[in-house]
Amino acid sequence: MMLSRAKPAVGGDLPPTDKRKKKGRKIPKLEELLSQRDFTGAITLLEFKRHVGEHEEDTNLWIGYCAFHLGDYKRALEEYENATKEENCNPEVWVNLACTYFFLGMYKQAEAAGFKAPKSRLQNRLLFHLAHKFNDEKKLMNFHQNLQDITEDQLSLASIHYMRSHYQEAIDIYKRILLDNREYLALNVYVALCYYKLDYYDVSQEVLAVYLQQIPDSTIALNLKACNHFRLYNGKAAEAELKSLMDNASSTFEFAKELIKHNLVVFRGGEGALQVLPPLVDVIPEARLNLVIYYLRQDDVQEAYNLIKDLEPTTPQEYILKGVVNAALGQEMGSRDHMKIAQQFFQLVGGSASECDTIPGRQCMASCFFLLKQFDDVLIYLNSFKSYFYNDDIFNFNYAQAKAATGNTSEGEEVFLLIQSEKMKNDYIYLSWLARCYIINKKPRQAWELYLKMETSGESFSLLQLIANDCYKMGQFYYSAKAFDVLERLDPNPEYWEGKRGACVGIFQMILAGREPKETLREVLHLLRSTGNTQVEYIIRIMKKWAKENRVPV
Repeated sequence: MMLSRAKPAVGGDLPPTDKRKKKGRKIPKLEELLSQRDFTGAITLLEFKRHVGEHEEDTNLWIGYCAFHLGDYKRALEEYENATKEENCNPEVWVNLACTYFFLGMYKQAEAAGFKAPKSRLQNRLLFHLAHKFNDEKKLMNFHQNLQDITEDQLSLASIHYMRSHYQEAIDIYKRILLDNREYLALNVYVALCYYKLDYYDVSQEVLAVYLQQIPDSTIALNLKACNHFRLYNGKAAEAELKSLMDNASSTFEFAKELIKHNLVVFRGGEGALQVLPPLVDVIPEARLNLVIYYLRQDDVQEAYNLIKDLEPTTPQEYILKGVVNAALGQEMGSRDHMKIAQQFFQLVGGSASECDTIPGRQCMASCFFLLKQFDDVLIYLNSFKSYFYNDDIFNFNYAQAKAATGNTSEGEEVFLLIQSEKMKNDYIYLSWLARCYIINKKPRQAWELYLKMETSGESFSLLQLIANDCYKMGQFYYSAKAFDVLERLDPNPEYWEGKRGACVGIFQMILAGREPKETLREVLHLLRSTGNTQVEYIIRIMKKWAKENRVPV
């Protein structure tokens, strides 16, 4: 089955935009530091004043606010929680605390704190996002109705569209806001993120360039640029874009470090996956999916299944990967239930309005019909995007099987021989299908050579049975007899003697008809003499009598 390509992480959820102004008396010089977005300097000032006993109103709130905007959510949480324990606590602290819980992934606590806050537009946006996290459609629609046609609310709505894979709707909102607010440069990054998700990597790069011209050291923007390079070029090109991030990542910006570590694993083809990805599974959404893909590539299907079995898919990528894992486990265990689940996941994605005309959507429909063994339908979908995958071994493996299964073994053989992966070429499915193509294409010798290159195993025994029976059906009795002879030596099953006997008689008939060289008779007699069955002597006597009469040396 087709495996999804590993996915670099382009960033976390788009947060509800927070443009609120803080209440409370400004501490001298604090306003200047905040206007310069010098949050580290602001915290230093506030901590100094606290240390020397110059206690100011809402100090906890301001330190929490600065820590939050530095991405130090644990520090922000500590300050806000302390603020809630104070007498005459500023009620605004609850919505700040809720936002901090949200960014720490503590959604239940975020909801509890959010409901304690006074009603406000920020509270509504926060609860709107939490309803999405909890998959509560009823609450989601209620909070949606409370949104107004103001920038913050529209940005919040756009981010929900983004997280629900409604990328075009998000783009429409961002572009509408940008028309009136060209100075909102960061929205170009959000638009670029959406185009990335829509697989328009070149368009994403163009939009991103507008932002990077002004903010050339942006972590999120440079990471997205690297992801685009990965899709457009290769892992080395992507890693080169990340180099400046690795050199300059802020010690306080932990998420950036985790993002870089995660994406380096992807860009390097899975190198270091077991060391880096497990701790990030609940931090970066793509980490779980990429770890599943890593396990699949290591043929550890059970571990992949354990990691994804409890995941409730919400995006096409998650549905596809869950389908792939169930298909792989179903094939490994011979489980029809897992195969049926996989087929349903593939059909769900391939039949959806948003995915039916995309390459992943068509791959899903091809996979669905593949599992249903409807190979004519498989070819309809594979042919629709064949030109994009000419040198792709996985595509060629599936395409060749479908061609052979529909009777086009000549083209099936050609496509099988395009495959370069040694691992794939040693797979029994590859060997058995290629052997069958050779036999039907009247090349039994090549099929026999496939067997000779194999080590003795259960799979080599199965390939012998295939060669013996398929060659017999095709009238290629010489190689059928050789295969049945080896089978009889390995397993004294009377059916193998009967097969060998029939194949040897078939060769003799072909010699009599002039369709096989007379010299072949000597080897036929050698094959027959290796059998202890009582019928052998009678058959040998008849063959030797004919050879004597026709002066054929045996």
